[in-house]
Parts: sequence; structure tokens; C-alpha cells
Amino acid sequence: MAAARAIAALGRRLAGALRLSGARPGLVAAGLPGLTLNPCHRNLAQAEPLCHARFLHATLPRKGLEEFFDDPKNWGEKTVKSGDAWNIKQLRAKSSQDLHKLWYVLLKEKNMLLTLEQESKRQQKPMPSPERLEKVQKSMKNIDLVVREREIALRLLQTGHEKPVPGEWRNDFLGRTYWYSYKEWPIPWYLNKKYQKRKFYYLPHVNRFIRLRLEKKLRLRNRRQNLEKKKRKLLEKKFPHLAVKSQSQ
Repeated sequence: MAAARAIAALGRRLAGALRLSGARPGLVAAGLPGLTLNPCHRNLAQAEPLCHARFLHATLPRKGLEEFFDDPKNWGEKTVKSGDAWNIKQLRAKSSQDLHKLWYVLLKEKNMLLTLEQESKRQQKPMPSPERLEKVQKSMKNIDLVVREREIALRLLQTGHEKPVPGEWRNDFLGRTYWYSYKEWPIPWYLNKKYQKRKFYYLPHVNRFIRLRLEKKLRLRNRRQNLEKKKRKLLEKKFPHLAVKSQSQ
């Protein structure tokens, strides 16, 4: 009897505490099976749910790893129809939010095509319409260029500098030109011994080596162009019908 009275007193205390705090009795009673509290509370209609959950899905709920593979309708096909790549003029007319969405759509398409390419290599079969991957990569590159243009325009408007960190073109002791980004130093530059040791100039005797380096670069470029011309002539001699077709186009 004493134990029953103690349990009843404890229940009354808990019920009073719940009325004062405005909590939901049903939730507390669910954790104490020995107590039966009144589920009808006058503030229950105004109580907010304890858990505010919002699910974010990047893909459809019915699809998971299936999006890493091509549409089953295209399985076994040698060619798959696809549109052209997004050019810069089309992308400039879109908002930043649309570019963000389009980037992830192209990213999913790129992952799918890379999976298809790897599977084709594994089965030692030609990939159907491999130009699709090139179109997706070109579209993503154009999106990157458009976003970079907008960032530069905004930076010029806000700070007047094209680069994210201002700087200038400088020369090292070998006469090579590079972009030097300004940095913050804890002490002034004229008191900084480490900064004073750096040389942003070259001596006159380096001019000869600058000329030789430029000459070497031009020779390599000329040699590469000659090799491409020889290769093109050999292909035209080996496949004359293709050469005539390319000239007619």
C-alpha cells in the first residue's frame, strides 16, 4: 500500500509539473509505462512539433545507383542521339541559379558516361556515341568560363581589381616574367630583411640567356608544326578520298 501511495504521489507531481511547463504529457508517459497521464491538454493544439525535418534528394527516390548507368533503352545500341554542347552565348543568358542546376545535371551525365566508357573497355567493345562525353566536358568548361566572367565583373565593380588578390608582373633573377600577388606582412617592407633579400630584377648579362630561351621555344614550336604537316600529308596520301571530302566541306 505504501508503495502504491508513493507511486500515485509521484504521478501527481509529474502531472503538475507538466501543466506548469506546457509540455506534452503523452511523450513523457510513453517513457514511463507505469503512469497514465491525461493526453488531452489545453495547449496541445498550439504546441509545435519537436522534430522539423526536411528531406533533400538530389535524385529521384526510386533511383539510386541506376543513374550511373545509361537508359536501358540505349543498351545494345551502336549510336545514341544527343544534342549539341552548350555554347557560351546560351549560357550567358541564364541566371546563376540555372547554371548551378545545369552544372550538376552535366556532372551526373559525365559520371554516367565515364561508367559506360569503363564498362565498354572491360567488355572490349566500342563505346556507343563517345562524342557525348566530349560535349558534356565542353559544356562544363563553358559554364566555368561564364561563372568566372561574372566573378571578375563583380570584383571589378566592388574592388576595381580583376584578380582576386591584387598584384603585378615581375621578373626574377633569371629574367623570367611571373605574376606576383601582394601579401600581408607583419612589418613594413623596408624593415623586412626576408623581403629585401628577394630580387625582382635581373642583371644585363642575363639578356643573352633570355634570347637563347626564346629561340629554343620558337624552334620547338616550329618543329612541332612541321611534324603535324608531315603527318597530315601522309594521311592525305594514304586516304585520298577522305582528303577530297574534307576539302569539299
